[in-house]
Amino acid sequence: MAARGLWITFEGGDGSGKTTQAELLRAHLEGRGHRVVRTREPGGTDVGRTIRELVLHHRGDIGPRAEALLFAADRSHHVASLVTPALERGEVVIQDRYLDSSVAYQGAARSLGPDEVRRLSLWATEGALPDVTVLLDIEPAAARERLDADDKPFDRLEAEKAEFHARVRDGYLALADAEPERFLVLDAVRPVDEIAAAIRARVTDRLSS
Repeated sequence: MAARGLWITFEGGDGSGKTTQAELLRAHLEGRGHRVVRTREPGGTDVGRTIRELVLHHRGDIGPRAEALLFAADRSHHVASLVTPALERGEVVIQDRYLDSSVAYQGAARSLGPDEVRRLSLWATEGALPDVTVLLDIEPAAARERLDADDKPFDRLEAEKAEFHARVRDGYLALADAEPERFLVLDAVRPVDEIAAAIRARVTDRLSS
């Protein structure tokens, strides 16, 4: 039976550089012979892609509770059908966003209550938590500059006002303070290679242990 793999999630506000760093880590680990599954929420499965289109690009209004439930539904299917089997095969899972996103966005920023949203996701996933969560911390104004520079349409969450994204950031930092052993908090405006080196060091330490 293969040893359990390692589950790494990337969190942070829109424009923090999660995808860039996740891809750098994937390339690094694959170059050292690790089997890597690269995924995201929502959208890591066929079901998730349908939910992603609905919650991020639906033209009509979606209430905060409905939004939280849709993310939880995607999360439940994603963990059961993709993440858990990969970990059982001994693979490394690198994932953009997990339940911490819902706690920050729906729990803190949409004022549904971080504890309630966290409990919902833990129930949906039978208590599954990542081994390492990388939080790329960035001021909302700096993140907006990056998004504007990309020159592409905003999704429903990216288009929210600055006050919303400030609450998201505060929600993330509160989560990291509560679980320092799981979280690695990095300044997202540092040079890309410096951030990548810090992430590699944490992940290498977890793999060796």
